[in-house]
Amino acid sequence: MLKGVHRHRQDAQRYSSSSPLRHRPDLFHLFSLRHRNTFSEVLFEHDRVPNFGLLHLLPRSRRFGGGFPKMAACLSMDRCDVNIETSNTELGVNVRPATEAHAEEAIQALKSGKVIAVPTDTLYGFACDACSTEAVNRIYEIKGRKHTSPLAICVGDISDIRRFAITDHLPHGLLDCLLPGPVTVVLSRGESSILEKSLNPGLDSIGVRVPDCNFIRVIARGSGSALALTSANLSGQPSSVCVKDFEKLWEHCAYVYDGGVLPSGRAGSTVVQLTKPGKYKILREGSAKEETVAVLERHSLLDDAMDT
Repeated sequence: MLKGVHRHRQDAQRYSSSSPLRHRPDLFHLFSLRHRNTFSEVLFEHDRVPNFGLLHLLPRSRRFGGGFPKMAACLSMDRCDVNIETSNTELGVNVRPATEAHAEEAIQALKSGKVIAVPTDTLYGFACDACSTEAVNRIYEIKGRKHTSPLAICVGDISDIRRFAITDHLPHGLLDCLLPGPVTVVLSRGESSILEKSLNPGLDSIGVRVPDCNFIRVIARGSGSALALTSANLSGQPSSVCVKDFEKLWEHCAYVYDGGVLPSGRAGSTVVQLTKPGKYKILREGSAKEETVAVLERHSLLDDAMDT
């Protein structure tokens, strides 16, 4: 099933990096639309992931973590400009290019308790301050999502994860091999977590992302907190690989940051549970299951699903 996604993702990446179409964002957009039906045929819907809701999302061709090639890369913030500047006024007054020039604006919106839409290395998502109960509730309202479906968080750097979750039991270097990249690690929150108890109440674990995308990592660092992150779509609807996919929801966001068409398909991040010492469990295959499992087993972790 994933072969179809990989094939079309490779097509999109080839057109975006080596073809004359990289100078014609309008034609590149049309090329992407032609393949959207194929992507949707192998859709993995975020809202159906067990135990918590996820998020992800721009492509840059490099290795992620230290462990394996990325299935989905992140366009640099400079390259985002290529797709956006000519179409920004057509898209809407609150739509901005996902560039460093707009990072401070996004940070201030987050600190003010606003919801913004951002690209990641996999999909577009809604983001807000994870420690703002009002902002988190707003995300649930925008998506029409039940509060029983938890949210993941996004941080700027791997070193930030320990502020929000327990990592002491993990093999040395494991997180550095998995992240940044299209992987969500599910960890125990622990008593020392600075996350508000109102975020995912009743759960003692949290999904954490460090996307390989400059823009969202810059604003996560600048916010001084973690970002609550979930896919930019109505609950139960297909995930978004371009801002047009969730156009009807723009009005609910302070800003929509456009990073162009994301070539990684709609599979989203690979979700792996790492709450038990020496064990792992894949909760969602996502876009990098094989590479993720290879890294986990190289660090001597055993598949917890084999024991059940």
